Amino acid sequence: MARTLVLDAEALNALARARERGALAHRARAVLQVAHEERALVRVPSPVLAEVCRGGSGDALVSRVLNGRGIVVVDLSATAARRAGALLARAGLGSTHAVDAFVVATALELGPAVIATGDPDDLRRLAAGSPNLRIFAL
Repeated sequence: MARTLVLDAEALNALARARERGALAHRARAVLQVAHEERALVRVPSPVLAEVCRGGSGDALVSRVLNGRGIVVVDLSATAARRAGALLARAGLGSTHAVDAFVVATALELGPAVIATGDPDDLRRLAAGSPNLRIFAL
């Protein structure tokens, strides 16, 4: 496994709402377990929180995942934000895919990484040509 596992919104949501997410949650937990066994860093780009946190009691489930499993939220740097814009342009995607682009750009900043996702097609488009990134479909 790469040095870093990056979780997108689908992966984080699957971990937070395991009862509702079934097989997706099972695969997300398995990937997280392997990351911990391999002593990989586990990171969530901060824009992902905008997709999974809506206020209210549901946010407690996300907070529990973030606080209890060695998962660190990474702030979005200006460099990563600019890179995300370039990734969107190169992939021919619009701003509706901005959070996906932030995930890929953050993973690129962190070095060799695996991105765990429930949305592999768009992330593969954004990560095309990046040999240090692997997209893992949950």
